[in-house]
Amino acid sequence: MAEDAVDADVDMAAGEAAPNGGSSRSLAEKVDHLFRTVRSSRGEYTYEQVASEIRDAGGPTISAAYVWMLRNGKRDNPTMKHLEAMASFFGVPAAYFFDDEVSKAVNEQLSLVAAMRDAGVRKIAMRASGLSSESLGTIVDMIERVRALEGLPEGAEGSDAGGAASDGAGRGHTSG
Repeated sequence: MAEDAVDADVDMAAGEAAPNGGSSRSLAEKVDHLFRTVRSSRGEYTYEQVASEIRDAGGPTISAAYVWMLRNGKRDNPTMKHLEAMASFFGVPAAYFFDDEVSKAVNEQLSLVAAMRDAGVRKIAMRASGLSSESLGTIVDMIERVRALEGLPEGAEGSDAGGAASDGAGRGHTSG
């Protein structure tokens, strides 16, 4: 939607636990997560940017204050049109707000996109392209060992040896 959508990127908050675990999250938590992870090249979108871009795209009338209320749990029963417009703005399916499995899958994609922003991770991924499954498995094993040596948690959200980066989510990765 936005002119700067091409420059959009994803930024996971440092030290934040991935919100795609077991329990269901509230609408406010899901909206907040999108604001904190799907960002323009200039940082987090403002409520006014979201509201005006939704209106400019022919979406429903929505105010910056209402967007703020949805994010902060002051309002929790928006119309389907508002949720569809918010989903479109952030480049996620509308089901993100209703279906925990869809929400989990989208959050895994967002985590993968965030990891791919890191030049070092991107370089490793590019160099690994075309390797056999056996070789990729060996590389994953080596990375897991190094993560353990550095005291990092095992694995990473949305990662697998088969190259899960084939489709992304978020403003810079959809046609929305």
